[in-house]
Amino acid sequence: MTESVGTLLSQINTPADLKKLAIDQLPQLCNELRQFIIDELSANPGHFGASLGVVELTVALHYVYNTPEDSVVWDVGHQAYAHKILTGRREKFATNRKLHGICGFPNPKESEYDAFIAGHASNSISAALGISVGQTLDKSAKRAVAVIGDGAMTGGLAFEGLNNASSCRNNLTIILNDNHMAIDHVVGGLSNYLVRINTSKRYNSFRSKLYKFLLKLGLVSNEEAGRYIQRNNSLKAFISKQHTLFEGLSVRYFGPIDGHDVINLVKILQDIKDYKGPKIVHIRTKKGKGFKPAEECATEWHAPGKFDKNTGKRIVPEIKSDQPPLFQDVFGHTLLEMARENNQIVGVTPAMATGCSMTYMMHEMPERTFDVGIAEGHAVTFSAGLAKEGKLPFCNIYSSFMQRAYDNVIHDVALQNLNMVICLDRAGLVGNDGATHHGVFDLACFRAVPNLIVASPYNEIELRNLMFTAAQPNMGPFIIRYPRGRGYVSNWHLPMQVMPVGKGNCVKDAVTDPKVAVLTLGPRGNVALNAIKKLDAGSQDKMGLYNMVFAKPIDSELVLEVAQRYKRLVTIEEGALAGGFGSAVLECLSDAGISIPVHRIGIPDNFIEHGSQEELYAILGMDADGLQKTFNEELQKS
Repeated sequence: MTESVGTLLSQINTPADLKKLAIDQLPQLCNELRQFIIDELSANPGHFGASLGVVELTVALHYVYNTPEDSVVWDVGHQAYAHKILTGRREKFATNRKLHGICGFPNPKESEYDAFIAGHASNSISAALGISVGQTLDKSAKRAVAVIGDGAMTGGLAFEGLNNASSCRNNLTIILNDNHMAIDHVVGGLSNYLVRINTSKRYNSFRSKLYKFLLKLGLVSNEEAGRYIQRNNSLKAFISKQHTLFEGLSVRYFGPIDGHDVINLVKILQDIKDYKGPKIVHIRTKKGKGFKPAEECATEWHAPGKFDKNTGKRIVPEIKSDQPPLFQDVFGHTLLEMARENNQIVGVTPAMATGCSMTYMMHEMPERTFDVGIAEGHAVTFSAGLAKEGKLPFCNIYSSFMQRAYDNVIHDVALQNLNMVICLDRAGLVGNDGATHHGVFDLACFRAVPNLIVASPYNEIELRNLMFTAAQPNMGPFIIRYPRGRGYVSNWHLPMQVMPVGKGNCVKDAVTDPKVAVLTLGPRGNVALNAIKKLDAGSQDKMGLYNMVFAKPIDSELVLEVAQRYKRLVTIEEGALAGGFGSAVLECLSDAGISIPVHRIGIPDNFIEHGSQEELYAILGMDADGLQKTFNEELQKS
């Protein structure tokens, strides 16, 4: 918790309280709110820089609009902490991202002020447009606002929504929060375009005054006003010698505006909130505003962990020399090592170069690495095009984000049986980011797609070997999934070897009287081995452990061999049980006409809440203690 709450902020429990303040008190409130966020996140880590950057905008929105009747849809909840604090969750904020605490992202189940769930990017315009059209159909006086960053504007869905907004009756307001950052710097033509926009403030003022004058004289109605937008935009293009992309889509454009001038923001929002038709307000902000270290290095301070709020020094946990590396770093170093030997290898990532550690290759080989922005579908199809030209793309996308590119994998990759590697980082339970970020559906999704190879390494050494295997000639599309966090082997940097596709291996065989065999996919096998070691000696002797490596094609020979030797089977996967690895084992047994009890351990058919990875594993019985309990129960039944 904070040491103290500012005198104004302490009075704010709902936006109704905020509206009681005089407009000239808002800068002080913004300072107190920003300090509250700094105080809280220094001890309870979360997404830092993005929320600091929108403090003034958040205050202005809740000051001007009548939330929750008016809907504010946030694009990516990274920027919604100030929103949560002003909407009744200040006293609970210390529980942010903790088990059973408030969620790190907007969630309608948590608060009526959270208009739409926001765990990923680029959906705000579409969602808010739907809300606005619904309000228009109901002839409601309610309003809808979408808040989207320039990074999220690189996503195709944002442009689909923008295009649709120009062709249907709505009164949507879009706030474009332009800070030139996603997690890393925003890339591509849109970012460069936004830098060049220099709309005439004189023209905006003239158009606003003319619009109000015509309304006052009764020469135009609110309903009719929207019909004149395109002609107004043409006039603007003539006066300012510019024609913005947005106005070309018949969306009224206002800006660019200083996003840290809260009083001016309030006045502008008050001026335009009743304008009919879609409109976009372009504000410029600084990520990490108000905390110098975050302003100077926004990427590092996106989610910095604990830090000293007085010195700005990050409190980084000590890393021992023999500590296993992060799986993402093994990927990054191995990719660079392979790319040095094979000049056909290229790297592709949708705005997650730092997150997936593709930065190692990017720094040494910038011409062969591509950050395509927050555009997962494009990343996959772009990689497919590279593959058609004889390149070997390693396309790295977080498992939960890959869900947006499922169609692209099927139609653009698998159907053509292209040689490319898809690496799914953060596969499994990611922890505090919760349900929107858990990567638990990829196994079930991709098992059904022809031509795909789907594998998961037991440890860091196998990750290297799988990457090396996937790079062999004519391998076809190859998916490798691995989890968030550290692995299990410190001495991982060994010469790479080709692994036989579709073959598992025995980690531990039963010494005598085989009773229970455990079939695992991925690094959870290490935890299963530790659980077996916790059993008494006699029970250990009756247990077998098999690392299956491949979910598709599954090693059916090994499955059938194990089923004929043991009395019972246990499958373990860090993915959805419905249609996942355990289902593949059951299908294999059914096809062979073998009946044997199978206990499947994995993610049940519900969304998993936020909490630390260790807490979530314990709740699901996937930690060593939970697995030991299950193994004992299965031994007693055998």
